[in-house]
Amino acid sequence: MGKGKKTRKFAAVKRMLNPNDIRLKENQLKQKKKEEEEKEKAIRRVAPVASSLFLTHNTALIPPYRVLIDTNFINFSLQNKLELVGGMMDCLYAKCIPCVTDCVIAELEKLGQRYRLALRVARDPRFERLPCSHNGTYADDCLVQRVTANRCFIVATCDRDLRRRIRKIPGVPLMYIVRRRYAIERLPDQGAPA
Repeated sequence: MGKGKKTRKFAAVKRMLNPNDIRLKENQLKQKKKEEEEKEKAIRRVAPVASSLFLTHNTALIPPYRVLIDTNFINFSLQNKLELVGGMMDCLYAKCIPCVTDCVIAELEKLGQRYRLALRVARDPRFERLPCSHNGTYADDCLVQRVTANRCFIVATCDRDLRRRIRKIPGVPLMYIVRRRYAIERLPDQGAPA
């Protein structure tokens, strides 16, 4: 005689809800929150345009130019044997006031003995020292924040990521090193705006 097949009876198995089932109240609330967040992200928030911008011409940029200097700009200037103040004046054909933030000096101090000459250059009395009130010492964020607040600066940097971030801010020129000389990008002519 053969062995009989033992099968479970259909009604004997207890049916349970999956914890991810949409019919549960918690999951419905989560779904509503998710939809609301997606709606908020869909709304585009445009920052107000600075009052100093007239078409593409920034009226706040007038001589003497105030140049915000990044750590790598000082370092590359020393490597290329460029004098900062003199090279900036040759590039812009006007008087320049180099500005160094506390974050830039803190970053140079963190880099140690290899960058002691760059630190000495940054502490030059001809440079204007700008105090920082925020937490942390990440210089790139500090420079971007300062430039978005006041568009009266030219940003001097050799960092590609920082240059890409600053290009998104209208009316802020960039200074960098090309072929052992300083070059300026996006500085409009001082004549009538086109």
